[in-house]
Amino acid sequence: MYLYLKALHIIFVVTWFAGLFYMPRLFIYNTEANEKEEAVKIVLRDQFSVMMKRLWYGITWPSAILTLIFGTTVLFQGGWSNIVFTPDGRWLLIKLIFVVFLYVYHHTIHFIFKQEMRGIFKYSSQQLRIWNEVATIFLIAIIMLVVVKQSISLVWGLVGLILFIALLMSAIKVYKNIRTKK
Repeated sequence: MYLYLKALHIIFVVTWFAGLFYMPRLFIYNTEANEKEEAVKIVLRDQFSVMMKRLWYGITWPSAILTLIFGTTVLFQGGWSNIVFTPDGRWLLIKLIFVVFLYVYHHTIHFIFKQEMRGIFKYSSQQLRIWNEVATIFLIAIIMLVVVKQSISLVWGLVGLILFIALLMSAIKVYKNIRTKK
């Protein structure tokens, strides 16, 4: 039974991340629709609103809730809760901290979603592009911790994560420069 619960947990993590990756992308498109002529802007914003509602309430929120339910069940059924605060469980404690921050990120996406549904656009498409990559950073950090566990040095893990973030931000800047030149 434990392996079925673990498989379901992984499935809903994947679908949750799919929503977290695509939702900010829809925010970007919705924000950029404001630069179009009025008739086009109305059509695009109506379409993006439908897409965002379906993605957010039909996939992302349910997946986030089921991830939490199955993840907590796996934590206790697998005996992982017994090692969280031991030296051997340090990786798991750090992973769970990242997961808490991932749920905070999820709620910030929800906040932006509610704003855009009300026609409030506080962020530029460039700011949203940067925010879009936060889920990638969480995904990499969490997967590395789960797969490598105790083999990863905390210092080297953080150095690698910081280098990855720097690379990601550089790529966003290069992409902005390419878009600006067009």
